[in-house]
This record gives sequence, structure tokens and C-alpha cells, in this order.
Amino acid sequence: MPLYQGIDISDVTLVDSPAAAGEACRALLAETVLGFDTEAKPTFAKGEVSTGPHLVQLATEHRVYLFPVNAGLDREGLREILESTRILKVGFGLGSDLAQLSAKLGIEARHVLDLSRALPGEKPKQTMGAKTAVARYLGRRMRKSKHITTSNWAHPRLNERQMLYAADDAQVALRIYHLALAEGHLDHTPSIVARGS
Repeated sequence: MPLYQGIDISDVTLVDSPAAAGEACRALLAETVLGFDTEAKPTFAKGEVSTGPHLVQLATEHRVYLFPVNAGLDREGLREILESTRILKVGFGLGSDLAQLSAKLGIEARHVLDLSRALPGEKPKQTMGAKTAVARYLGRRMRKSKHITTSNWAHPRLNERQMLYAADDAQVALRIYHLALAEGHLDHTPSIVARGS
């Protein structure tokens, strides 16, 4: 199976200044559906509690915006997007993402569709991850490097590989959503919206 070719780095915006945040929020608020994900610095010690999320990713058809969670984050702009019931946020395996956003940032994401739960699995009650969905709907193999997955998402300077990985995670969800909807595989009703239908 050919490798999934994700977004180009030139189409990824790291939201690292008030000006970039303003521009990103304006662009994102103009959309009706967004790809959505978060990343958190992994925990390795037994009993260690995650301090994530450390990065919030929001994707349109052509651009992905990466919001590092730090003291300078425009929380109100991000809150307006994530708590909007006009904009549907779609992603894979969003349970812990939503919980961390609530616990760390006080953001109660609404109108969120978890594709892991919404897409039909191979077996009853089986959930579908991004890799399986990419294979099924795009006929491609999505590479998930453990080295990148478990890298330090709290680092103040993310490298290009981290940025591309994070961007692809959010944008591929949006792509799969549109394909599944077009193929009639998605019963788009409030019952499959994870939170805030």
C-alpha cells in the first residue's frame, strides 16, 4: 500500500504570536467543520500524571494551525472555536483530548465528533483508528513513528517532523470525515457527536 502523503510544511502555521493567533482564529471561525487533535508530552513514570495538552491542532481543507499551549496562548480565541456549536470538530480517539482541555484550560469543547466511535469498525463495537481509516478510505498507509509520537510536545521549539505529524493527525480526520460522509458511512446525527451536540 502506498504511503500517505500528508500536508506540506508550507501549509502548516505555528501560532506563536498574538498576530498569528488573531489571523488563525479569524480563518478557523469562518469554517463549519474542522479537523481536531491535541498532543501531550508523554508520561513514562508509574503514577505520573499528564500535564497535557501541550499542543492543539485545528485543520481546514488547505491549512493546519498548531497552537502551543503555553503562557502566551490566546485561550479566548481557542475557546470560541472549540466551544462553538456552529463549527463541528472531527478527530480520532478524542476522549482524553477533551478531558485534558477541560482540566488544564477550562475549555469545554462542544459539537465534537469522534470518528473512532462514529465510523463502522470491522466488528460490532470495534473502534477505528486513523491508520485503519486511512487504509480503508484513502488506500494509503499512514506512518506513525513512535519516536515522534512519544517526543516532547511541551518543547518550546517543535521540529519540522513534529509539526508535520501533528498537522497530519488533524487534517486526515477532516479528509476521512468528508469521504465517509460522501460514501454514506457516517450517520451524522447528534447521537454520535461526542460532546455538546
